[in-house]
Amino acid sequence: MASCSTTAILILLLVCVSNIPEVAEAVKGFTLELIHRDSPKSPFYNPTLTPTQRITAAVRRSINRANHFFKTKNSSASVSTNAAEANITASGAEYLMEFALGTPPVKILAIADTGSDLIWTQCKPCTSCYTQKDPLFDSSKSSTYKTVSCSSSVCTSIDLTTCSSSSTTAVCEYSANYGDGSFTNGDIATETLTLASTTSSSVVLPKTIIGCGHNNGGSFQPEESGIIGLGGGTASLVTQISSSISGKFSYCLVPFFSSSSNDTTSKLNFGSKAVVSGKGAVSTPLVAGEPNTFYFLTLEAISVGRTRIPFTEGSSVQEGNIIIDSGTTLTLLPPDFYSRLEAEVVNAVNATRIDNPTSGLGLCFKASDPQQIGAPDVTVHFKGADVNLSLGNLFIEAADSEVCFTFASASSLAIYGNLSQNNFLIGYDRVGRTVTFQPADCTRH
Repeated sequence: MASCSTTAILILLLVCVSNIPEVAEAVKGFTLELIHRDSPKSPFYNPTLTPTQRITAAVRRSINRANHFFKTKNSSASVSTNAAEANITASGAEYLMEFALGTPPVKILAIADTGSDLIWTQCKPCTSCYTQKDPLFDSSKSSTYKTVSCSSSVCTSIDLTTCSSSSTTAVCEYSANYGDGSFTNGDIATETLTLASTTSSSVVLPKTIIGCGHNNGGSFQPEESGIIGLGGGTASLVTQISSSISGKFSYCLVPFFSSSSNDTTSKLNFGSKAVVSGKGAVSTPLVAGEPNTFYFLTLEAISVGRTRIPFTEGSSVQEGNIIIDSGTTLTLLPPDFYSRLEAEVVNAVNATRIDNPTSGLGLCFKASDPQQIGAPDVTVHFKGADVNLSLGNLFIEAADSEVCFTFASASSLAIYGNLSQNNFLIGYDRVGRTVTFQPADCTRH
């Protein structure tokens, strides 16, 4: 059994896909709601916060999350923006998803996370649990809950598992620590998971592998019941139902800092509902990388107007040099490359730069609306796919008379964040190994 490494988001790396049972063979295509944590529909929503406070908090969450990603790839890496450094926290993702667990089903609201694999929730009996607003899941009241034994192929294929007994009937356990001292420990089990589809009747997924946490603590918040992993590892939801959805999922993220759309939920699609094609659709290869939880793409360059800025290490472009992540707000780029990008943006924008922006973002201009700054055309050149960003992808109104760039400087690892993905239908084909981008009005999709 592998030991538990320090991480910011629980990651289960499974060695053998064939050891994980396939669930919901009859599932073909369905759509779920994604609730942004700053939406009025979210339990995290605080109506007293100003837009500036929400944006500042989102910047800090990006730093926390990126530091976790960097620690996973490179223990000496760090992120830098004008915002104060924050501790790495266990809960840094941006979107929530509702599902039900067990028979009879118990409603759970969890973080939906493309940077995580395991589906887990707090469970009774609880040796030590953080305060949670919703009742803890009581597995003893579910007729479909079944623990996984230490001798099973599922347990022996899962990293971060332990067994407290050498008995073949002992329960397979998991244990993970987070970078801020948060932790979760519990049993690996199978259970019926029910998803409330917006396009069909509820989707029932029997024998789904989950983590039932009996000892959890740290910086988890009362609104959080757990995590539903959407990453590339074999414990994630999308992998467990992969054959029934043909390896396809997609999402369309509503611009959550826009007053005209903050009451509208984003959408997460699976299977036949997740096909992205037609006018404006461009595809780039999905690159295998470590850890396999993350989704790696190849960024070749970014153009500002007619100036193309190559994204190279030495004389060539490295394959899989950027992670696409729905849980990171900003797009984060290595310092040298970001400096060249920022210089071109500053030269192209017709507005006064603010030296000490209140939002914590690095590049801001004096203006009351992004439309006033004369922003240039910006194209992100992925391998085989040129993605033309809109004004809303590039700049946000971060404070009174303060319009800020949604890209920032980071170290060692690049992340393509969710502000750059707003109003795009983004499809992941894990069989064909592609990610497809198509411009869309996500409030209507």
